Amino acid sequence: MSFQAYLDNIEEKTGKTPNELIALAKAKGFDSTAKAGDVIAWLKEDFDLGRGHAMALFHVIKNGPAIRDKHVNSGKAHSDPSDTLRLDGKNNR
Repeated sequence: MSFQAYLDNIEEKTGKTPNELIALAKAKGFDSTAKAGDVIAWLKEDFDLGRGHAMALFHVIKNGPAIRDKHVNSGKAHSDPSDTLRLDGKNNR
């Protein structure tokens, strides 16, 4: 599953866009220095998200919307057509 597909599924599961969840994370004090375990625990407790989905969102909280070139059109796990993830929601494209 691509990073973008994980983010799209998170929106379907929670009703919140990645940007909305990032804002909630920042309000809780999670930023680029956050630890993965803490973010995973919060997303599990508040939104019942599993580890894979939580790690995709953690990546964006920690690194922003850019993904490494090795994931762009690689045809492998987490392959995406672009090096920039869309965070404004599925309906805003």
